Amino acid sequence: MKYKRILLKLSGESLMGEQKYGIDAKRVESYARQIKEIAGMGVQVGIVIGGGNIFRGLSGSDKGFDRVKGDQMGMLATVINSLALSSALENVDCKSKVLTAIRMEPIGEFYSKAKAVECLEAGYVVIFSAGTGNPYFTTDTGSSLRAIEIEADVMLKGTRVDGIYTADPEKDPAAVKFNRITYDEIYNRGLKVMDLTATTMCKENHLPIVVFNMDVEGNLRRVMEGEEIGTVVY
Repeated sequence: MKYKRILLKLSGESLMGEQKYGIDAKRVESYARQIKEIAGMGVQVGIVIGGGNIFRGLSGSDKGFDRVKGDQMGMLATVINSLALSSALENVDCKSKVLTAIRMEPIGEFYSKAKAVECLEAGYVVIFSAGTGNPYFTTDTGSSLRAIEIEADVMLKGTRVDGIYTADPEKDPAAVKFNRITYDEIYNRGLKVMDLTATTMCKENHLPIVVFNMDVEGNLRRVMEGEEIGTVVY
């Protein structure tokens, strides 16, 4: 097995599946099956999900919401997604635990590194929700922070495309895919992989990132087995 402990970052948008917003039950089920498969192989799995399928703090502030309140609404959106995934995991007999960055028992337990590591070592899939608990930080930064705290071997960014390209492959047919790319090159080329804070945290803590297409079933297992799919950022 290539990695023993991972942090899987899922975008909120990907949970929409074919819908315009909200949560597509089929997509969440597919994710749950893939996560169960690698957890069954002995991989310790931490997960962070965005909230963009429900509410985006930043675009909310464009519409007249106070930025701090907008970001707090975004954090709550990630909690809704985390509960949906946790429920889907339990439906396929995969035990999971939701930890929240803001106190909200009984919805989830309050996050601490000790609690997270204890649950991972006991075989739970641990879902970290509510971002960092602070405004002005994205869920990308939240996932970098959690990955570093739990000492994950890698951060996996599950997206709708199969890696990092020179431009958006959905818009530019001439875009070329990278198999490997450095953090600095992402910065210098202005590629929108993650926000700058998240990328810098990964770089400073030597945390590799693998960007891959999570919507193809079996891809998560392939990454675990060391197959060269997606793009490795180092």
